[in-house]
This record gives sequence, C-alpha cells and structure tokens, in this order.
Amino acid sequence: MQKTIKALGIFMLVLFTAISFSSCSSEDDVTKDDVFAGVYKGSVSYKDADKNISTTEGSVFVTKVVSGTKYNFAFSNDIPALNGIDFEQKGANTIIMVGSNATAYVRVENNQVKILYTKDGKTWTADCKR
Repeated sequence: MQKTIKALGIFMLVLFTAISFSSCSSEDDVTKDDVFAGVYKGSVSYKDADKNISTTEGSVFVTKVVSGTKYNFAFSNDIPALNGIDFEQKGANTIIMVGSNATAYVRVENNQVKILYTKDGKTWTADCKR
C-alpha cells in the first residue's frame, strides 16, 4: 500500500512540474498574442512622388502575420499598406519594429500606434489610438 501511495505521489509531482513548465513558456511574450491586432483611429498620412494624403480622421488596421513576430498595417484613405514588418517586445505591452531608426520607426502599444516609415521615396505616418 505504501509503495502505491509513494508511486502515486511521485507521478502527481512529475505531472504538476510538467504542467507548470509548459504553461509559463509563452504567456509572458506579448508578440505571441493578438493583443495588438485591431483598428486604431487618428492621424495618418502618406507621401510619394504622385500622392500626398493626410487626414486626422484616418485609421490603421493592424494584423498579425502567421510567422509570429511580423505585422501588417492597412491604412484608410487609399494609403498603401505596410506589410511584413518585424517586431520585438519592449516592456509589458509594447512592440517596436526591429531595426528602428530616424527614418523607420513603428511602435505599437495596447491602445496606440505610432509610425514614421520612409522607404524608396515614400513616407507613411500614423498617430492613432483605439
């Protein structure tokens, strides 16, 4: 009887340990969640050789790409989308574009998107909130 209780106790300890390790691995990484996906409204703009679009009543629709760390940004007002931007986590509820610099910066928080992105003579900006 004691051997059965001891074996059952060891089994329960191993099971509890396995569950504890598996449940903690991805909960803390917000880039694995879809918390940033959704519509953000506010100021958006776009400028290239042919277009100059700017409005304070625009929107950005943020979607997560299957890869896990990449996001797409679909703009209102016929502004071309930004797709496949790679992100890293900064703090508890913030992701920032990998390789951010003075001409390419995208920051997403739970309730805010800030974009200043220049590439190939094209410039996107956004300052939007949920």
